[in-house]
Amino acid sequence: MSKFSLAVILIAASATSAFAQGQIPQPTLTPQTSGTTQLLIAVSPVNDQVVWAAGTGGTYVVTTDGGNTWRSGVVPGAADFQFRDVQGVSDKVAYLMSIGNYYPSFRIYKTVDGGHTWTKQFENEMKGAFYDCFAFWTPNRGVTHSDSVNGVFPDIRTTNGTTWESIAGNMPPALPGEASFSASGTCIATEGSENAWVATGGSSIARILATTDGGNSWNAYDTPLVSNPSAGAISVAFADPLNGIVAGGDLSNNSSAQVATSSDGGQTWALTPTPPVQGAIFCLALVRGQPQGQNGYGNSPNPYNRAVVVTSETEPNYSSGNAAWSPDFGQTWYELPGVSGYWAVAFANRNAGWFVGNNGQILKISF
Repeated sequence: MSKFSLAVILIAASATSAFAQGQIPQPTLTPQTSGTTQLLIAVSPVNDQVVWAAGTGGTYVVTTDGGNTWRSGVVPGAADFQFRDVQGVSDKVAYLMSIGNYYPSFRIYKTVDGGHTWTKQFENEMKGAFYDCFAFWTPNRGVTHSDSVNGVFPDIRTTNGTTWESIAGNMPPALPGEASFSASGTCIATEGSENAWVATGGSSIARILATTDGGNSWNAYDTPLVSNPSAGAISVAFADPLNGIVAGGDLSNNSSAQVATSSDGGQTWALTPTPPVQGAIFCLALVRGQPQGQNGYGNSPNPYNRAVVVTSETEPNYSSGNAAWSPDFGQTWYELPGVSGYWAVAFANRNAGWFVGNNGQILKISF
């Protein structure tokens, strides 16, 4: 779906023990200067020094010093497009996913020289397809998800980091009107070397589409989140193969925020208490106690942690709303004051996360 989205789930290290001791950790928030006034929609940290972000006007920004300085640029030929998703691989390598106001505007770009040049790897030629988000298992293996077309999800996959092929025949049948919300690239999540989950809505049931074999086969599981043409499961993240969290709500209702958790790989879900935010929740980002593997892929072996942050989007203009956080995986919520106007957040580790949003705003967050 073409709706912008923002909500955030952050899993911070050591929060469980601190919460048990009555010592609620408070985040440190540090504004940074991006070098652009364009809306930044998506962000992807590679590590605590290298971060990529992207947004409107064909704009990308990158830092190699933890955000002390940022370099901005515009991808040639993409100035009329919005970048809804970004995947950073290193200080030299990154992928961008674009949409725009005319057909065909969905494209996937890749740079291997730090953004100085970009190669167009894929351009959508299917009428009715709307690609919402992509995610990667490794620097060369990823999957891109689209809204359904005539009952089929025309998803694509790369296994070499260069070419993309259809996996539509591997996907489960779509429900009437079933689609996803771009959610700053977080309507899809990968974990480990083969697992992935996609959040959907737009139909009578909000579902999770799941694969455990790198996209060769998929199952569909119902969630308890509200679903209709303007509502559904919007953003999803998994801490390990079993424990996940999904958030969403109704974009037309400013009192619709919903969060649910799973402990069986997404097969069943239980709603958590409602966070104190207005609007639907978008954009989940997990943060573990230790940094992820090389280039930001893979998972540390420690168990998932239980602190959660959410940010919302509100009517009438789908503007970013307020924020809240939970120290216990959504069971208890606290307001996070002063964090608004941001569209996405992601983390390298618990000490290095970044919000991005309106007018090129960037805010570093650490616990």
